[in-house]
Amino acid sequence: MTGKPDWNVEGRDWPNRDASRFVEAGGLRWHVQVMGEGPALVLLHGTGAATHSWRALAPILAQNYTIVAPDLPGHGFTQTPEYGSGFSLPMVAQGVASFLRALNVTPHALIGHSAGAAIAARMVRDGATPPAGIVGINAALLPFPGPLGPFAPMLARTLFYNPFSLSLFAYRASRPGAIADLMRSTGSTLDARGIELYERLFRSKGHLEGTVALMAHWDLVALRKELPHLHAPLTLIVGDKDRAVPPDAALDVQLLVRHARVATAPGLGHLAHEEDPAAVAALILSALQQAS
Repeated sequence: MTGKPDWNVEGRDWPNRDASRFVEAGGLRWHVQVMGEGPALVLLHGTGAATHSWRALAPILAQNYTIVAPDLPGHGFTQTPEYGSGFSLPMVAQGVASFLRALNVTPHALIGHSAGAAIAARMVRDGATPPAGIVGINAALLPFPGPLGPFAPMLARTLFYNPFSLSLFAYRASRPGAIADLMRSTGSTLDARGIELYERLFRSKGHLEGTVALMAHWDLVALRKELPHLHAPLTLIVGDKDRAVPPDAALDVQLLVRHARVATAPGLGHLAHEEDPAAVAALILSALQQAS
């Protein structure tokens, strides 16, 4: 298990590599991909992912917009915060806002997958950006469901603060087929390229630590209380095969955010934007058109 992914090794043939750059902001060195022209769409990936998750979707959206897609703190090729508190939802939201200021980018809209949607909502609630809308792809905006839900962050903290547990997880993830099984458990089926990129990242101790740290310091209970006050237009794209975020969760969000819209992506799982980028792009473009 290696440290942080090396741009010259793990990133040697990174998807859309020619769009990549590195930016210093908020005390971190960020990896970001920028492409296209027009109003800015900021793409925020989910826990455990990186810019590779937008590899096919970003170029489609870049035909009409400027795409700004960072690796979140501790993920991919972005530096890890010095303290664990830097992974809390408010701190990550502040970090992304600082990063956007460094790029002199004012988002037209925020596109967030899973946990990325929670970051987008937190940014808007904190007044960091006034976008025309938020589009959540299988958005993780509510606390984990079920009786074990409240214990999920605690279990992640156990991994985060126990190097042996983290190493054991990494060892299991490195076994042939383990990442493919993990992806399938979300309800999605990825091609060989997508699986290989996730395998590459999860061989990295730094990326794995960033993934677990984000889960360990996540608090969606507080966000849930503020969702009724979220006034930016919100569209929830829901893969009806999602096994990570229950599709019905979007209906629960709709009860809290009265103006929220739900758009179904039939036959797609949690990684819908990687499974069928063209279909998800069409839903995003439709949502942005309705919000304008």
